[in-house]
Amino acid sequence: MTPGTTAVPATRFELPPRPRIWPRRTAIVSALAAFTVATCLPAIGGVEIDLGAIAQNWRRGAANLSALLQPNWAFVPRTIQPMLETLQMAFVGAAIAAALSVPLTLWAARPTNPHTPTRMAVRAVINVIRAVPDLVWATILVAMVGVGALPGLLTLVLFDVGIVVKLVSEAIDSADHPYLGAARAGGATQHQMNRGLGLPQNLPLFANQWLYALELNVRISAILGIVGAGGIGRLLDERFGFFAYGDVSVIILEILVVVLIIEAASHLLRRRLA
Repeated sequence: MTPGTTAVPATRFELPPRPRIWPRRTAIVSALAAFTVATCLPAIGGVEIDLGAIAQNWRRGAANLSALLQPNWAFVPRTIQPMLETLQMAFVGAAIAAALSVPLTLWAARPTNPHTPTRMAVRAVINVIRAVPDLVWATILVAMVGVGALPGLLTLVLFDVGIVVKLVSEAIDSADHPYLGAARAGGATQHQMNRGLGLPQNLPLFANQWLYALELNVRISAILGIVGAGGIGRLLDERFGFFAYGDVSVIILEILVVVLIIEAASHLLRRRLA
């Protein structure tokens, strides 16, 4: 220190006290635990969970699980035709839904359809389609057109259209589209803007959702067979009815392999489209 200078005292930095958050966490966890217990009490309208029945029938469950772990590989040839039917339903349903979803999505999004009445009408129809579960659609269509692949195909089309239109239209609404304003200022009609600008700009969004719908179609078609909508699900329901768990295991493994292959292929396509 040089003469004539004043020593500056060292500043002591202290951390602020750590907030006490454990009482709040404890209260939240306790409330969730109490709510969960309350939903399991039949006396107040909760879901009845019979733990005694589960404990009593554990031997049966263990035996069924053991049977599922022993696939009957001799049953594989019989699954080929139903699996091909499932894949046909999945691909054709996704293709038809892709064609239908383009105009419906452009009509359901605000930037590509500023006319409020038609936009709200399209959204209302899509919401109704999405609100009805796919198994309910399949049951209705089986009653209308009969048992087979056709009701399953129609169900997949409705399911895919509901998903694609909903997700893509919301993505279009949330994004900025200055090119549409520029085209409108230049005198272009709404149809010209949608065809020349709206669709090309949002085509990657459509492609991603189409591939996602294709992945879902294989899974869903395996369930639709329970109500007679064709595909591998119909064979799965039949073998369950006969308690042929070795055959059921083969069908489940086959569905798993097919789904993984389709997911890998769609992932590669998404990377190319990105």
